[in-house]
Amino acid sequence: MESSSQFTQTISLEQYGIKNAKINYQLSPEELHQITIAKGQGVEASSGALAVNTGEFTGRSPQDRFIVKDDITEDKVWWGKINIPFETDKFDKLYDKVVAYLSNKEVFVRDSYACADDNYKLNIRVINEYPWSNQFAYNMFLRPTEGELENFDPEWTVVNAPGFMANPDEDGTRQHNFAILNFTKKIALIGGTGYTGEIKKGIFSALNFILPVFKNTLPMHCSANVGKYGDTAIFFGLSGTGKTTLSTDPNRSLIGDDEHGWTNENTVFNFEGGCYAKVINLSRENEPEIFDAIKKGAILENVILDKNGDVDFADTSITQNTRVSYPLHHIENIQVPSIGKNPKNIFFLTADAFGVLPPISKLTPSQAAYHFISGYTAKVAGTEAGVVEPVPSFSACFGAPFMPLHPSKYAEMLSQKMIEAGVNVWLVNTGWTGGPYGVGTRMKLKYTRAMINAVLNGDLGLYNYDDYHIHSVFGVAQPRSCPGVPTSVLSPRATWNDDEAYYKTAFKLTNAFRENFKKFEMHCNEEIRRGGPQRYAF
Repeated sequence: MESSSQFTQTISLEQYGIKNAKINYQLSPEELHQITIAKGQGVEASSGALAVNTGEFTGRSPQDRFIVKDDITEDKVWWGKINIPFETDKFDKLYDKVVAYLSNKEVFVRDSYACADDNYKLNIRVINEYPWSNQFAYNMFLRPTEGELENFDPEWTVVNAPGFMANPDEDGTRQHNFAILNFTKKIALIGGTGYTGEIKKGIFSALNFILPVFKNTLPMHCSANVGKYGDTAIFFGLSGTGKTTLSTDPNRSLIGDDEHGWTNENTVFNFEGGCYAKVINLSRENEPEIFDAIKKGAILENVILDKNGDVDFADTSITQNTRVSYPLHHIENIQVPSIGKNPKNIFFLTADAFGVLPPISKLTPSQAAYHFISGYTAKVAGTEAGVVEPVPSFSACFGAPFMPLHPSKYAEMLSQKMIEAGVNVWLVNTGWTGGPYGVGTRMKLKYTRAMINAVLNGDLGLYNYDDYHIHSVFGVAQPRSCPGVPTSVLSPRATWNDDEAYYKTAFKLTNAFRENFKKFEMHCNEEIRRGGPQRYAF
């Protein structure tokens, strides 16, 4: 069955094996919002945003992410616990089951694209079982004009069926949910999970293979913004480290908050057309731009509303991973198009729950490569079952779950680009100070913002002994002073008031760094290996 919306053309899904479906093509966010409410799949919050519950899964399921092992991927993908191989024939059989499941149903189809730079544009068709999943695709991917849609030729297809449950014994999956990439057929197949993040991360993972292998472009799990003089800043960081918060700055134009490419032409472009921000403990006071982006067209996930439709952002009874998606134009100060030039500063964000890393430190090129490959942050008590004290968490390139190639490939590309562009790299601890989690306190956002601004304004001085102190355990250079930040805050040891406990904990973390890095050592040169902590615990 063919269908159209306010756009003029009609489409068919027969070529995908989806038959006799009621096709809702290219519906507006307003239409999808109303359909979701009419179907009882969501409610409207007092802000006008749509609030949905993603069901069983409120986050990604890394153990259920697969890549089809075929002629394209076999010799290039870094196979293992992150990139789990899937057989071609198993994929074909499972795909046939999913499209049979979607046949004779009402489905929601959207044509969109990734990559704001026209030279790297990837056309995408998204086929969704649920209307709110399709609205998420509207928010997160780039939106073609009606003229662009007339001759739109999708290169990749996302088939998203949250209600389809796989049979692991028959289908080759681990359990009933799955997210599978097939690079030969250019399909992202997602089933058994309503978590929308799987949709965008599927395409991100595909680009993390396509761009370095075929386009000689570095894909990055980062946010980026640009100053009024054209200087681009890049923020790497895992979930909960402040990547979205710190790049959303009223004085700088936002390029994007999560996924970017760095080209040979020394430009940085956004993959996406929107933001997918965590909203745990969100307040207008601390994050006004994100707070005000939550309005009609935004989608809140797994939040708790009171009887008036107001969100309790502190309520984590469903999940700590409460989120909102919204199109970039919900933010006032954005870069149009989402492309920046001349990267000048890179920030590696880490939420160190041990409270031993400096709040900001400058890295040498070898240290930058080491910390990029390490991708350190920490889990705190309560975030996962069984976590009762801080646990080191390492995710290579600050995005290992989405990186099909060996981390050293991305690190080599980053190192080369850093050298060519003369970029300064900074390690920023947005985690704990004055002691570990449970003893110390979380670094104040206003201090972290002040440190970031000092870097961007050129206020942290030259890399010399007068302006910097070399940390005795981690070997990084921490500034002795910073405008807007008490001097005592800049030295993590000084905030503890217990030197013995501080050094004992610091050495514990350095040992974790070294243990994690063992699996990368054979792929790294001596310079990178020496970029890590050099002192050992006794």
